[in-house]
Amino acid sequence: MDTSTGQTYLASAIKRLKDCKGLGDKTFVQLSDQDFYFQPNEDSNSIAMIIAHLSGNMVSRWTNFLTEDGEKPWRNRDAEFDAQTAPREQLVSNWETGWACVIEALESLQDTDLSRTVHIRKEPMSVVDAINRQLIHYASHVGQILYIGKMRLGGRWKSLSIPRGKSADFNRDMGYKH
Repeated sequence: MDTSTGQTYLASAIKRLKDCKGLGDKTFVQLSDQDFYFQPNEDSNSIAMIIAHLSGNMVSRWTNFLTEDGEKPWRNRDAEFDAQTAPREQLVSNWETGWACVIEALESLQDTDLSRTVHIRKEPMSVVDAINRQLIHYASHVGQILYIGKMRLGGRWKSLSIPRGKSADFNRDMGYKH
């Protein structure tokens, strides 16, 4: 990957990850403390569980990203899916810690790092593939957070994208901005 392509890719990945985090942040401000612990059913995860899982994954994957396997021996993945009892403030702090670890790791990468090989659970992959893998993983879980938030709030949910029935208005308004 040439220098300009590498920098463009990294900037895009960082932007998309920050956008993804922002959707979670905007969901959290709409929720009550109790909403973080709601499980749609016994086989589903609560938002608190998803936060624990994301934070655990992020810190494991992105700590010493280029030099150590992304699945650290100190991580207890199974415990991330146990009922979470930490207060909201601790959950949000864990969320922030995980995202900071991701963003700092990505911001430290150089173009030459993109062609390197890293390992996740001993599986070798390119740095670009590892980044893409995590982008998909994090977006899927943030989507779950949004869905649970919307489920909990019903008609009180404030849309984080284009509200239903408002696509034409949005498209018209975007035409004026560009």
